[in-house]
Amino acid sequence: MRWAVCSWILSFVLVANASGGVAVGGEVVASATAAPGFELIELVRGAAIHGANGTYVGPDGHLYVASLFGGELVAIDVDRGEIVRRYGPEDGVLGPDDVTFGPDGSMYWTDLIPGEVGRRAPDGTVTKQFVAPGVNPITFSPDGRLFVGLCFMGDGLVELDPELIAPPRPIVVASEENPFPLGFFNAFDFGPDGRLYGPLYAADMFIGFDVDSCEASSQPWIDCDIRVLASGFHTPVAAKFDAQGVLHVLDQWTGELFTVDLETGERTLVAELGQGLDNLAFDATDRLFVTNADDGSVVEVLADGAVRTLSSGGLILPAGVTVYERNGEAASLFVADTFRLWEFDAETGGLVAFTKGSLMGVGMVPPNSVRADGDRLILTSLNLLALQVVDARSSDVLEHYQMGVPYDALRLGSDLVVADLLGGGVLWASSGAPILPIDEQQVWYPVGLATDGERLWVSDWATGIVWQVAFDGASALPAVPVASELANPEGLAFDGAGGLLVVEAGAGRLSRIDLVTGGIEEIATGLAVGLAPIAGATPAYVVTGVAVDSGGAIYVTGDVANVVYRIRRR
Repeated sequence: MRWAVCSWILSFVLVANASGGVAVGGEVVASATAAPGFELIELVRGAAIHGANGTYVGPDGHLYVASLFGGELVAIDVDRGEIVRRYGPEDGVLGPDDVTFGPDGSMYWTDLIPGEVGRRAPDGTVTKQFVAPGVNPITFSPDGRLFVGLCFMGDGLVELDPELIAPPRPIVVASEENPFPLGFFNAFDFGPDGRLYGPLYAADMFIGFDVDSCEASSQPWIDCDIRVLASGFHTPVAAKFDAQGVLHVLDQWTGELFTVDLETGERTLVAELGQGLDNLAFDATDRLFVTNADDGSVVEVLADGAVRTLSSGGLILPAGVTVYERNGEAASLFVADTFRLWEFDAETGGLVAFTKGSLMGVGMVPPNSVRADGDRLILTSLNLLALQVVDARSSDVLEHYQMGVPYDALRLGSDLVVADLLGGGVLWASSGAPILPIDEQQVWYPVGLATDGERLWVSDWATGIVWQVAFDGASALPAVPVASELANPEGLAFDGAGGLLVVEAGAGRLSRIDLVTGGIEEIATGLAVGLAPIAGATPAYVVTGVAVDSGGAIYVTGDVANVVYRIRRR
């Protein structure tokens, strides 16, 4: 389990017509533009936030939400349910996983991958202090002391100077003998008894910690005063107290909100909110707000357990897309979206179902690419560095391969082909034998794949070249370029009519390469693709997908706006 969670983080460190506009619910919104002869619509529109993580109500009454994958802090007017401000890299915010406010009104956040804590003073001055990669939960004690935890990329507990000047005071530290001393102490809060309460994400429990009981300990269960409050959760993720001192906790996998009695550990179900819960916050009047990392939603939980949506959920980082067509069934679109595999009706864009991938290494992986394969789907996961074949209907795992950094995969003949950055390029999944290796002369960064059943095409994000590989049996022949000087080519799809579709993420463009003449035709421009990577992530942050159905309709994911486009000839 711990390996799976660490793999999730490791992957980082390594509509329109000819006049322009996108038809959305009958409206035309200036955005993407299709070439003459084509029409383009936004078939699916997702969340306004690229995953909603830590949250806190600021002195102004706005709800502040950290978005790790979006690389921003979002301020929401809770009465109107509107986003009123976004803080991004220009404000020193790089990849926040949690947020809080200090006694003087300063805003603090944790940039998880860079390992920095940021402070924005009321006058707008920004100060930052390096702690360690993996710095994640953050909170103040009632007497104004500042504490942060290391979670996922590290494990531990630290006290900081609220001015971010004095060196951090380590409370729990990892060691070579004990690299996970606590078990990922996450999203915590101080209770009325002065203890710091929170979940152990890599265990099944919530604990109470006396922060003055030890210092620089690598054996906290021996050296420190830790009390197990409650156990038996699936994926405990957050804990916060209301004004009456009642502890509220979240289980990420089950989507449940509980209260927990501090004396007995007894838990009481308050609401079932859906899988992917991440954090919660109370305002001065005890209104309760909950965020969802999987779908980017933010809701208010009312006294009767009902919810009021502040920011709707949906796609948060749509990447791979495929069309699933079976006799007697309506065509479906499957979209790989970081934590979830979504299924939509290919004609209406209506939601059919979704499946949550498991970060614990059991069952279906959280997917970044998806390909139809008969009655199966081929998935790759940057979260868990894996390649899987799953049943399209049950999501049961039929094949599993541990990979390096897999961006895309497809079936060619009886084997699977995978573009694996850490594996050295494009290779056969079963043997690891190279097909198009990274040679750092012609091939640098292969990310997208396509096939007609005989030939293989590979996009190189760094060089702008699309390569064609033919085969003699299972042996790859020397690759030849079919297009060059493309702007960060990502997703590829053979259109069945002698053309190869390619998403140029660096230009927001969908192009078609004529495989006979080598000519390039522009299909659509102004696509919301090419989301900038957060600090510490790989340059090809989200590999945009493209797919074609049997009728020739084209589907493209848009990671900037969290959309799926459909493009058809008129």
